This record gives sequence, C-alpha cells and structure tokens, in this order.
Amino acid sequence: MSDESLLARRQRRLGADLSLSYREPLTIVRGGGAYLYDTEGRAYLDLVNNVAHVGHAHPRVVAAAANQKALLETNTRYLHPTILEYADRLAATLPPHLEVVHLVNSGSEANELALRMARAATGRRDVAVVELGYHGNTSGLVDISPYKFDGPGGAGRPPTTHVAPLPDPYRGRHRGSTRESGAAYVADLGAVLEGAEAQRHPVGAFIVESAPGSAGQVIPPPGYLSGAFERARAAGAVAIADEVQVGLGRVGSHWWAFEVDGALPDVVTMGKPLGNGHPLGAVVTTRAIADAFANGMEYFNTFGGNPVSAAVGLAVIGVIEEEGLRERAVTSGARFLSGLEELAVRHPAIGDVRGLGLFLGVVLVRDRATREPATDLATAVVEGAKARRILLSADGPDHDVLKIKPPLVIEPADIDRTIEVLDALLTELA
Repeated sequence: MSDESLLARRQRRLGADLSLSYREPLTIVRGGGAYLYDTEGRAYLDLVNNVAHVGHAHPRVVAAAANQKALLETNTRYLHPTILEYADRLAATLPPHLEVVHLVNSGSEANELALRMARAATGRRDVAVVELGYHGNTSGLVDISPYKFDGPGGAGRPPTTHVAPLPDPYRGRHRGSTRESGAAYVADLGAVLEGAEAQRHPVGAFIVESAPGSAGQVIPPPGYLSGAFERARAAGAVAIADEVQVGLGRVGSHWWAFEVDGALPDVVTMGKPLGNGHPLGAVVTTRAIADAFANGMEYFNTFGGNPVSAAVGLAVIGVIEEEGLRERAVTSGARFLSGLEELAVRHPAIGDVRGLGLFLGVVLVRDRATREPATDLATAVVEGAKARRILLSADGPDHDVLKIKPPLVIEPADIDRTIEVLDALLTELA
C-alpha cells in the first residue's frame, strides 16, 4: 500500500493522539544494525532509537526469543532457570545493595511499581520530581511528569507532586557544569522537600531521570545525583533512579548513568534497552524495600519475567559484553562529541553540545547571548537530515534540542557522515 493509503487508514482506525515522525511520514518495514529500511529498500541511519540498543534485529537476540518461544512462554508462577539467571546477571551490573529484581514489561510499568514500593516502605503518597521530568504514560505517572502535566492537554501539578528545579547547567537557574552548581540544585531540592513537610505533605519518593531526556538531553552537574539522593533519604524519602532511557551501558563508562556521579539510589527502574525492542522492563531495589512491599498483597504480572523475555534480556547483556558495546559507546560518543564541538565553533546557531557516551544533545539557539530557542531551525534540521536519510528528532520544552541516541553498534563512518550532513544543513539554513 502507498504511504498515503496507510496514513489514511491510520487516521481512521488509530487515535489522533498517536504522533508520527516527520512532515511526510516514513513507512518502515525492516531494520538491521543502526539502519531502518523503507518499502523501496532505502536505508536510513537511525540516530534516535534507544530501544534497538544492540542494533535492529540482532541475530543473537532474535534467536534467543525464537528458541525460547518454541519451548515455553508462560508466567512466573513456575520455577524456571532462565528467569533466575537473568535476574542474577542484571543485578550483577548494579551496586551490591540493589539485590531484589522484579521483571515487568515496560519503563512505565517499572516506574509505577517503584512508586508502589516507595509508598509501601514509607507510608507516604507524595512524590518529588524535577521540572520537565517524564516517567511514563499511565495516569499515575503523568501525575508525576511535569513534561506532561504542564504541557499541552495537561491538567497541572497535582497537590501530591512537588517539583524541584531541573538541574540544567545550560539554561537552568544555576549555570555551569560545576560541583557548586550541583550543590545549589541539591539545596533547591532540599527546600522543596522541607516545604512539602511544612505543608503536612511529607515526600515518600524522589524520582529523577539520571540524565533527563525529554527535558532536552540534560546532563546534571557533578554532585547533583549523589547529593540529591542523600538529601531525599535524609527527608525520609526513597531515592529512585529512572534509567529507562539512559541505562544498560549507553553512557559507556558505566552500566548505569547514575554511577557516573557515584550516586546510590534505593530503587532503579529500567525499560527501553533491556529487550532490544521486546517488551521488557525491571525494578531493582534493596532487600529492605522489597520486604516492606511484600506486605501480604500479592504482586503478579502476567507477562513480566516470562521465559521468553528473560532469554531476550540475557542475550542483550551477552551481546553488550561480548561485542564490547560499552567500550564502543565511549569511543563513538567521544567521536560524536568532538565532531559536534567542532561544528559549534563554526556555527553560532549551536548554543550547547552535551552528552555522556551515546546519549547526546545539540541545543540550537537564535542568539548565543540570550540563549533564545531556535525551534524552527531545529525542525528544519530534522527534516533536512531525513531527506538525506538520517533520522533525528528534537526535544526539550521548546523542541530546540537535537537528540542523538543511536543503537550502540553505530559505525565511525556513520558518525562522520552525520557531522558532514549537520555541517551542510546549518550552513544552508543559516
């Protein structure tokens, strides 16, 4: 069917709230490595799909799913070695105090479960978050996601949600990637926690993306995450690291982005990359919090932790380890960052370049002095790159930040071509 026919069918049958990428949507029918392919066989370099973590259609992951599916696919009410092996392998990537694993189907499920655990452990319902945070698509998670409740169609902040400033070194209230800036943002969080306590709304959970994605690929300043988690615990709250977008080796230097700052969360939530496209998420927490959650009400998840998901998760970790993909995230990320920084020297429309490993952002501005967002330029760059068969997207509150978070298998030649295309586009559009 033609793209136009598919679009018409989609508009008739699917919800209007389901967005499509690009002014002229693509019909994608196949993926391989860091590339997607349309109905004509044209290849598009995928720079935004942090779900296909070890590459689209990785043969080892595909085989793991098919082989286990041919044997058994059922729930966790039976003993099964693969589920336990996966839980052990996943826990081994984390600090030793995080030892109890619950397997779910998505990042949204993981964050919902983490909130339930925190509330069971503390007896408190209120939650502290940061500006522009995004944690999932359920009603409960929209209520703790300023990116949603303060955005189009949102109903505003619920009284049980308390919002601290986003630790943004570029546009935030404390500028610069310094420890002083990090400490200032921790103090801001402390003031929010104290204010909630004074209003008789003591906070039971503080949840933050280790590197906020929807906020614009923000890298918090040094000392923020470690200090924020300690400050939250001092206020009696459970500290939750949301690693749904940035976890499992994307930052390269560590398995998890919170480790870059030496932070110690009480709960870690995971999603997108765990299954390389297969629906798989996880919550890993301390023994004490897990025991508090086991209060007599059974937790059951029909599909979470089934043997097929566990086999897929094991294959993904195996591929990362055996193909050296964390090391590639370091070298590829450094190559990307260097190229983008060189572009920033020549193009005044680039206000900031930031990133950890293969989690990168490029802020486009109208004026470097005022840092005014260049939303139209970002849109034009995304569309121009797509015409050159490179898939990008823009995010942040003003959609002025180019997001770069490709599969970890991206090749050096692909990175160099992307830099060349961005250089040409910024020159043309200036």
